[in-house]
Amino acid sequence: MLGAVVTAMGRGTFPAMADAASLLIEQQPFAEDHVRKLAEALAQKPWEDVRIAMPPGWEALTYDQYRDIRFNPDKSFWKGEPHQFSFDLFHSGFLFTAPVDVHVVENGQTARINYSPDLFNFGPLAPKTDGKTDMHYAGLRLRFPINSPDVNDEFVVFQGASYFRGVGRGLLYGLSARGLAIDTGQPKGEEFPMFRAFWVRKPDPAATTIVVEALLDSPSVTGAYKFSIKPGEDTQMDVELVLFPRRDLKHVGIAPMTSMFLLDAISRPVEDFRPAVHDSDGLMVHTGADEWLWRPLSNHKTLQVSAFIDRSPRGFGLMQRKRAYRDFLDLESRYERRPSLWAEPVGDWGPGAVELYEIPTLLETNDNIVAFWQPREPLKQGQSYAFVYRLHWCADWPLGTALPVARTVFSGAGVDPNYSATPPSYDPDLRLYIVEFAGDLDGEIVPDVTATTGVISNVHAAKNDVEKTTRLSFEHNVNGTDIAELRAVLKRGDKKVSETWLYRWTRS
Repeated sequence: MLGAVVTAMGRGTFPAMADAASLLIEQQPFAEDHVRKLAEALAQKPWEDVRIAMPPGWEALTYDQYRDIRFNPDKSFWKGEPHQFSFDLFHSGFLFTAPVDVHVVENGQTARINYSPDLFNFGPLAPKTDGKTDMHYAGLRLRFPINSPDVNDEFVVFQGASYFRGVGRGLLYGLSARGLAIDTGQPKGEEFPMFRAFWVRKPDPAATTIVVEALLDSPSVTGAYKFSIKPGEDTQMDVELVLFPRRDLKHVGIAPMTSMFLLDAISRPVEDFRPAVHDSDGLMVHTGADEWLWRPLSNHKTLQVSAFIDRSPRGFGLMQRKRAYRDFLDLESRYERRPSLWAEPVGDWGPGAVELYEIPTLLETNDNIVAFWQPREPLKQGQSYAFVYRLHWCADWPLGTALPVARTVFSGAGVDPNYSATPPSYDPDLRLYIVEFAGDLDGEIVPDVTATTGVISNVHAAKNDVEKTTRLSFEHNVNGTDIAELRAVLKRGDKKVSETWLYRWTRS
């Protein structure tokens, strides 16, 4: 049930409780720099690792127990209001025991939502609360009628450290974004900042965008974040952030994104009946020099770290380009409906690199792919750093338009058979690569294929009349080498007319 509750914030629509006024506490004015000032002040203090002391029976919830705690959809905040936005809360427990405070902002005032178990339905597997412990919350879920005017679908989730996920129309959750990445891939281990608090601004009646602000905290940094989110076929997030380092940050990732890649035609580390298993199949980069790069993801036996050096990148993202059921043959996971995520920097980000981490895995339950922008210069303690970018959660990018160059739609590799031998045999050092490009490739096209080690041979580019694409094929002899960086692009004269295809081959 929803009821109109009059509080010191003014008239608003909140869940009707036995004591509704107790749901909103710590009311105070909310200025435009409210979260920034909190982050700046917090950076001057030592970091505190705050965890909720769980009541008996809650100390070690299993996944099944936790999933049996569900927010009551009848009590979604702002449900039924003209702007059509609403939001739910996540209960604490399982992996989510760090307290997260959620505030509402309305008419220039803010108030924290007090913990109440009445907001949730507890299934038979879930333990009961003790009625005494303030368990705070573990995050929030935003809703809007993105697919049907009669259904308030969830389209963004903030839960776990600084992770969040979004979807566009018709898509399912897949890869995640993060507020910040610190020391990814470093020997001392990665640090995971967390969003300690959120402020959800109540939209105007005709609004198509909802604004969520967040306070980030970790041993090394604090930050103020503002997300202006517009759901649709391309769900857009304008992200504005200010960071306040507690120490010098040499390894920091801006606009980080995390995905899963297990296998496809270019990398098959495990046997599986499915032709592909992944949330994303490639890293796409639009460089500051206006070059389009495509790096197929891979699942090597060892950790692979790649850095694409650039200045003021125009965009980068983890893409899911396979969009047919037959690409995956998975009736449950439906990987063809997972979103791509494109980050579009705003302003001059200066020199740095798009970094890609490919972590070995034998299970599709592990997120083993990480990509982000690494500034060349460290972020210094005692200073502040601002970044602005737009995230696009959609089926493809750019949405509704074509790339100015032909794009990669298939990458495959395998051992090349030697039919001239008697009897015919396979040379384990001779690799055959097939790359398909879709786009305007009429006229005389010349392939340019190179490798840092090994020998490239038998390079051919020809029309594929079945798929209406252009197929590039070449062989790579890796005899005597353990690693090679491959690069391929189609040209018309001196002009590049396709993405630059990049791939790292390793023997291990």
